Amino acid sequence: MGFFEKPDPRLIESADPAPATAVGRALKRQAVALALCFAALLCAYAANVALGLHAFATTRGTIGARGLYQPVAIVRDARDVPHIRAANDHDLFYAQGYVEASDRLFQLDLSRRYAYGTLAEVLGAKALVYDKLQRAVDIEAIARRQLSALTPPDRAALAAYSDGVNAAATSQPLPVEFRMLLYRPAPWTLKDSLAVSIVASLELADSWHDIFARDSVWRQRGARCFDALYPLSDARYDVTVRAEPAERTPKPPATCDESDLAARTVRPPIGSNAWAAGAGRSSDGAALLANDPHIDLTVPGIWYLVDLQSPQLHCAGAAIPGIPGIALGHNERIAWASTNAAMATTSVFEAGRLARSAWHIERFHVRFARDVRIVYYRTAREFSVPDESDPSRVALVRWPVYAQSRSTITTELALNRARDARDALDVLARYPGSPQGFIVADRRGEVAYHVAGIVPDDPAWGRYVHPARELRESFAPMPFARLPAAPPSREAIVVTANNKPYAGRYPYRLSAQFQPPYRAYRIAELLGARQRYDARYFAAMQLDTFSPIDLEIVRDVLQMRRTQYGEGDGETLGALRRWDGRYAPQSRAAAVVHSLREAVLRDGPAFSARLAALRGESNAVFGFDRDVDSVLSLAAVSETTPWRKAGGTRIEHLLAPMHFGFLNGDWLPGAGDEYTIHLQEDGFAQGFRAVWDLRDWDRGGIAIPSGESGEPGSGHYTDLTHAWISGVLQPLPFSRAAVDRDAAGLMRLQPSRR
Repeated sequence: MGFFEKPDPRLIESADPAPATAVGRALKRQAVALALCFAALLCAYAANVALGLHAFATTRGTIGARGLYQPVAIVRDARDVPHIRAANDHDLFYAQGYVEASDRLFQLDLSRRYAYGTLAEVLGAKALVYDKLQRAVDIEAIARRQLSALTPPDRAALAAYSDGVNAAATSQPLPVEFRMLLYRPAPWTLKDSLAVSIVASLELADSWHDIFARDSVWRQRGARCFDALYPLSDARYDVTVRAEPAERTPKPPATCDESDLAARTVRPPIGSNAWAAGAGRSSDGAALLANDPHIDLTVPGIWYLVDLQSPQLHCAGAAIPGIPGIALGHNERIAWASTNAAMATTSVFEAGRLARSAWHIERFHVRFARDVRIVYYRTAREFSVPDESDPSRVALVRWPVYAQSRSTITTELALNRARDARDALDVLARYPGSPQGFIVADRRGEVAYHVAGIVPDDPAWGRYVHPARELRESFAPMPFARLPAAPPSREAIVVTANNKPYAGRYPYRLSAQFQPPYRAYRIAELLGARQRYDARYFAAMQLDTFSPIDLEIVRDVLQMRRTQYGEGDGETLGALRRWDGRYAPQSRAAAVVHSLREAVLRDGPAFSARLAALRGESNAVFGFDRDVDSVLSLAAVSETTPWRKAGGTRIEHLLAPMHFGFLNGDWLPGAGDEYTIHLQEDGFAQGFRAVWDLRDWDRGGIAIPSGESGEPGSGHYTDLTHAWISGVLQPLPFSRAAVDRDAAGLMRLQPSRR
């Protein structure tokens, strides 16, 4: 029957005489049909997701790759770490992009979206808060500027890497996260790699949120009280870069009560440990270097292990997916490590009068919701953020990288080719990112330390917000030669752990507050316990769970109670007296000590002020007895859970906040805390552990907490967690013989015109 024919009269006669009944029957039939369609769609969706959970990238066999110049061999070792052998640098970086996208495509896309502030496009309104923050910095504009300034070799490396990412994205199975969120990633571009490198620098920079919090204290209490609440360091535990006790400068007691300070949430410090010994201090006559950067604990993790080799380049270690080359690791002649220097890079200003022409509207696409428009103020040097002391106004932020045209990727690629420690220092002198403390060791046996990056000579040093009139001021970056350093030496030992890196009469403050020196102190203590070191000793140091500050706190608290109540008795007090200062997994006392420290000293600016009072260095009174009694009344050591459980943490998937917890990784038992070398706290831990023996690159090694692959079905999603918990540091094969000996599979990429 055609749509335009008259209806058959017999149909009219046989129709139900009640129109409402007929309509109701029709709606029921359509409702059933809609329900069946919805169920079919739901089943198709579930089947697609289930398929994604079991799908994984091809890492064996031969694959055609368009844009490749010559064949490339990719050997996967027993941990599934790729060892890439290419005939030229173009194909080398192409293959690096290919393997990283094969294993971590969703991580690449999520990092790019985080950088550009477009998470809400796929994750919905919950992600809009992150997008608003990122869009303020206008990372896309910085990346465009850096792209135009790239040298031809660096541009070629980024182009080859991007082509490799896109080749894998089109030839490998779509990861499960894309199937769950129902979208496909856009092609990768050169600008995207730059954006990922910029956001990495932003994460290492002094946060403007922290500056607002400090400014509140500065305005309320003044400079002297600020120094009590935000001391530059804990002088009792300060050590120099050369692992020697720093000279203590006595300071007058300060009465500074933190009780009426507004509570501020402080993000966990992006920290790291690194230390090295020259050939004259090692047992085999070669330099040694150890590094364990601290980062949010996620699956997949931020670090990707890879070995890169062409006739012009051979380097291995940890890469950041999205950025070609090795971020931290070694080549054939040097090894390098870095830690966040914890120095002031960001200046915040009151806004004052703002030019109308500098306002820009940013449009945010929000999934399942209407678009949102936000107005930002941007000049050539500053960008606007909400003034956290007065939400009705904006403040202006000056972050040096915001105005940079040079990329940190340029430094990374040059460092990958450095010939010795001195050559590496020449490369680092041009590093244009947020300041980091770099340690370099070379095959000649020399080790060196130098802070590198942009450190503006700003008199505020991140302690307060500048008045608007000071927007006219230009804070020139500190010359590289004036930043803290230890020159290359075969006899030196060097240490950096986000602590204050200078001593004596160094003329610059550099920071509002460095990270507490407790990890650096313990590293120096362990180095001081021996005259000679080997890779095994360095690896054991990375697992050390002794906390000198917590042991001091326990002893001070017990002494305080003896003074007030006499010797005292009870299982809990006895366990605290016997505690050896270690956050060992089996320790029940450690769980009590951690609760005691948090109750007595608390977090944020309260910690330093209350610690000074506990030591008798301050006249402030905080009612410690009540805090101690409340903890001890709840603690019975025989019933307290061991630190294994109390200090344990789950390795969460990047989308865990979106209720995708079934993608989470394994549980890490408690071992160490935030002040131990073996750093681990809730959702934050060592991102990798590496020790490099420069006599033989096949010794030492590197470990990561989960696995190489970001695909749950691959078999290499969480397969390295057991070795991580056990403290095993597996070698990263580097020589041809070692790679062949540990080979578990081979992929060949063949040039293809299709």
